[in-house]
Amino acid sequence: MTVTLEGSMTALITPFKDDKVDAKAFQDFCAWQIAEGTDALVPVGTTGESATLDYDEHKRVIELCVEVAKGKVPVIAGTGSNATTEAIMLTLFAQEAGADAVLQVVPYYNKPTQEGLYQHFKAIHDATDIPIVLYNVPGRTVTDMTAETVARLAKLPRIVGIKDATADLTRPAKTRLLAGEDFVQLSGEDATVIPFLGNGGHGCISVTSNVAPRLLAELHDAWRAGDIKRARTINDRLMPLHTALFAETSPAPVKYAASLLGLCTADCRLPMVPVSPELAAKLKSAMQHAGLIN
Repeated sequence: MTVTLEGSMTALITPFKDDKVDAKAFQDFCAWQIAEGTDALVPVGTTGESATLDYDEHKRVIELCVEVAKGKVPVIAGTGSNATTEAIMLTLFAQEAGADAVLQVVPYYNKPTQEGLYQHFKAIHDATDIPIVLYNVPGRTVTDMTAETVARLAKLPRIVGIKDATADLTRPAKTRLLAGEDFVQLSGEDATVIPFLGNGGHGCISVTSNVAPRLLAELHDAWRAGDIKRARTINDRLMPLHTALFAETSPAPVKYAASLLGLCTADCRLPMVPVSPELAAKLKSAMQHAGLIN
């Protein structure tokens, strides 16, 4: 692997305007993330509403991100699918577009076996030449990829890490013991990031960092410097926001929070709908608690 994947990484929202991708708002957002200290950008994942982007939009968002980030921070492009051929097609595009790595979600809806998962990711690996980060999020995909399957995949030279959104805090230790210290483990669950790091994690692909990038960059800097007290203090400051951002289905809450900062509209695509008035009030309060708005 020629790219370092650690620290605070943002699972980027995709701004919309009049139900179209707002290219300017997205590139401005990417530039702001980099200026705030974010260590890597992750476009067109779950938070980027990849499920409701067509192929042309999906590819364009990757290109827009690479244009801003190239040479500054790594781009880990979401190119996963429940169809192996589609995942290969999107991965080849990201590779040609200049992404530094790709994020490959566990196939959803089909419910493959562990052998099916292995063969799916191996086929993507064998058809491409770019580092691959696995993405295990059973709350959305139903299927849970075991630590044993991850370790088996880690033996392939360009499967370099995993985004673990299980919230199972025994998982990073199990994976580390099976796959080795060098296999990159990235949390996909903001509220448990501190214990995840403590169990051997290398960083986080974060939703909260869409609206608090500097604070989360500082948290990871503090952790790497051994200043655990500072990291915990920042996490405590952000905990109400971590909680509120997942009180309704993401990314509607984080897009609303981003709109409070004037970064983009709160618009999502159906079947995602705006947050409830009750959650909007909680989000405002959490943003104030974190010191992000007055």
